[in-house]
Amino acid sequence: MSDMDNAPMAFALVCGAGAATGIGASVVFFPRLVMLTNERVLAGSLGIASGVMIYVSFVEILFKSLGAFEDAGYAEDAAFNLATLTFFAGVFVMLVLDAAVHRLSDADMVVEKHIHTDVEIPKGAPVSAEGTPPAHSEVMHCCPGTITNPAKDLKAWKAKAAEEMQNEELTTVAIRPSCDSEDGCPTPPEAEPETTEDGPVSALKSHSFAVVDDSERLRLERMGLKTALAIALHNFPEGLATFVATLSEPRVGAVLAVAIGIHNIPEGLCVALPIYYATGDRKKAFLWACLSGASEPIAAALGWWILADRFSDKIYATMFGLIAGMMVTICAKELLPTAHRYDKGDTVVTYSFIAGMAIMAISLVLFKV
Repeated sequence: MSDMDNAPMAFALVCGAGAATGIGASVVFFPRLVMLTNERVLAGSLGIASGVMIYVSFVEILFKSLGAFEDAGYAEDAAFNLATLTFFAGVFVMLVLDAAVHRLSDADMVVEKHIHTDVEIPKGAPVSAEGTPPAHSEVMHCCPGTITNPAKDLKAWKAKAAEEMQNEELTTVAIRPSCDSEDGCPTPPEAEPETTEDGPVSALKSHSFAVVDDSERLRLERMGLKTALAIALHNFPEGLATFVATLSEPRVGAVLAVAIGIHNIPEGLCVALPIYYATGDRKKAFLWACLSGASEPIAAALGWWILADRFSDKIYATMFGLIAGMMVTICAKELLPTAHRYDKGDTVVTYSFIAGMAIMAISLVLFKV
């Protein structure tokens, strides 16, 4: 059965999956990467991750829960009933966590205003009280764990990234010397940093990509921090699942860690971008996104602590049943709905979901050869 000698490898895989959040968060340092973000690619990655997680939950993890209950001395029928019970207990636990996540997000589902984008307003478009068409003045924040309308959110972030890139290009042109003299150009005077009496945040607001209202800036920053907490709760069972799966079969755990890492990338982006556009602080945005992924190693450490001195077939079977239920619920309630919101025409989600199941199936077959 499980071998605690695999615990260091399991913990390393969980840390790697959690660190993938930082890959998504790194876009705050490279606005051009935000412009390259593609809705179909994000939808496909979520579909693949869901296929891997659902297949391994039913075919491998739940099956191991059943086997562990039998090894604990239960008859086949009783072991099946207990595995089923723990599975739906995991579903219930995840639904409770999901309710907590959305409760945190409810306050931020209010329309975010004053985050304007330079988009041409079509004639006849409805105009809000502030004189801005709702399609461009209302930006809803969402990601796996806080789902509303990710496609519109992504478009707003792309518009912000375009504004930032344009601002940087204009700044570069403004300080570039223009000189045709053969003797060389004089060294331009050192540019003075832009400051105001209110400090760096107010200076930031003079740029086109910054939030222009203090209350909206604070709300956007708070929204990003709440999203980080929501994703941390969402990631906790995934870290535990990867750890326990690797204890039993390291190669299965490795594939699962890759799948979880894939969908952690857009989650890092969801946390980092609103914080960055609220504060102008790239390092702060990156740090908070990375902290949201740190819940996975924390979950692994908890699993290590539970199993190290208290290992038994009953505990092992119960944890596997709970984890299977949690993983299926995460996919059914969060990942797949988000993928379909990125890909409303279902051009890639179903196929990528099937591909994810096929990848996991082939991996399991090859591992058993």
